[in-house]
Amino acid sequence: MNMIGLLDVPDSGEYLLDDINILDVSDRKLASIRNQKIGFIFQSFNLLSKLNAVENVQVPLMYQGIPAKKSKEIAHEYLEKVGLKGREKHRPNQLSGGQQQRVAIARALCQKPEIILADEPTGALDSKTGNEIMNQLEEMNKEGQTIILITHDIEIAKRAKRMVKILDGKLYEV
Repeated sequence: MNMIGLLDVPDSGEYLLDDINILDVSDRKLASIRNQKIGFIFQSFNLLSKLNAVENVQVPLMYQGIPAKKSKEIAHEYLEKVGLKGREKHRPNQLSGGQQQRVAIARALCQKPEIILADEPTGALDSKTGNEIMNQLEEMNKEGQTIILITHDIEIAKRAKRMVKILDGKLYEV
């Protein structure tokens, strides 16, 4: 996931993203590409503890240059989409694990990236909320977004159009 998401770069070979060889790109340009093209749903949430839910969702939007007022409106909209209306002012330590996961999901979805990298996006959620999030990801995929989902849950994996498996460092088509 880190390699696909440009958080790590390969030591050798080629990684082409939109005909750009990632090995030839500066760290600053990689950060820009990540912000413009890739939304991350981390298993560990990676929320900023000093920021409330709205502010956490606003972060990538602000980096994209979206004004504070507009980014706040978008953040509220996406928090509502993931069922967190009324929890916008809560900081991560005031939210349950499932609520933190939904803030992380709203943060990834709000920027409408071309690619969403989702590492166990439903792992901390109850089954009803997990199903709603999966429905949302499937809808986004139908609208043209690429969803790369990492999961150990076979029922979640079965919902994918294509499944690959990594076993002992090797990639297999399922």
